[in-house]
Amino acid sequence: MAEEDVLSQMLNAWRDDIDSVPFPQFSELLIPRQQTRPRCTPSASAVRVTNATRRTDA
Repeated sequence: MAEEDVLSQMLNAWRDDIDSVPFPQFSELLIPRQQTRPRCTPSASAVRVTNATRRTDA
């Protein structure tokens, strides 16, 4: 029973510690604008991809 009391005290101390940390308050969410890539022409975006995991015996 004494062990349960110690665990309860530790848990309560942990909760008090967590509750003591102030949570930031934001008036509005500010998300930085992401960079965008320039649009490619269809011929420039068509790239041939080979299977690099396939073994070829020469």
